[in-house]
Amino acid sequence: MNTYALVGKNIAYSFSRNYFKEKFEREGIANSQYVNFDIQSIEELPELLHTIPNVRGLNVTIPYKREIIPLLHDIDPTVYAIGAVNTIKVTPNGLIGFNTDCYGFSESLQPLLQPHHNKALILGTGGASGAVAYALKQLGIVYRFVSRTPNDGQLGYNELTQEILQSYSLIINCTPLGTYPNIDECPPLPYQYITSAHLLYDLIYNPPQTAFLTQGIKRGAATCNGQYMLELQAEKAWEIWQTL
Repeated sequence: MNTYALVGKNIAYSFSRNYFKEKFEREGIANSQYVNFDIQSIEELPELLHTIPNVRGLNVTIPYKREIIPLLHDIDPTVYAIGAVNTIKVTPNGLIGFNTDCYGFSESLQPLLQPHHNKALILGTGGASGAVAYALKQLGIVYRFVSRTPNDGQLGYNELTQEILQSYSLIINCTPLGTYPNIDECPPLPYQYITSAHLLYDLIYNPPQTAFLTQGIKRGAATCNGQYMLELQAEKAWEIWQTL
């Protein structure tokens, strides 16, 4: 039995497990299972890999996208630029890290872009935000990070003026604010300055319409949740597991 798994913490809600279970059934992929490695510390992973036979590939989610890097034998060049891993190929020589979030985000975003969506605000500075920044750079879109505790070059939420939101018409939520069950939460933006010229993209997929996206819809903005991005990155992960 070939085993694939999601590595994370408190991941009972997992998109990946259901997605791959349905994929295996739909495509007649035999002798394969997808499970959750729900661990409290990344130090638990090596023992898991020793005790469970035939682990072929891993997805990685919060909070281990950066913490897992020291355990890897090798990494794909994009990981150097992004600083986070969400896909791992298990080989006889060790673990090889990749990032398919950047692919999923870029491919899902491009059909939505209008010519004026040339400047973006990235809300949050966690592992997913690095993949988003990498994708935006590849697309030639200027971006700024927004954080509750901004570092040099980053913006604080209290610094977001009407002028800034008029200039940055693409806003991507990379924070967990609004994820089920805390569906009433959203990033503390001055939403009164959102207009129909804006595109709001939320990496969250559960619920499908977050409070962040609802604020945009109320003001006529284009919106997108993270469902298609997740599907794209999952398929890219499967491709990596099967071909490398």
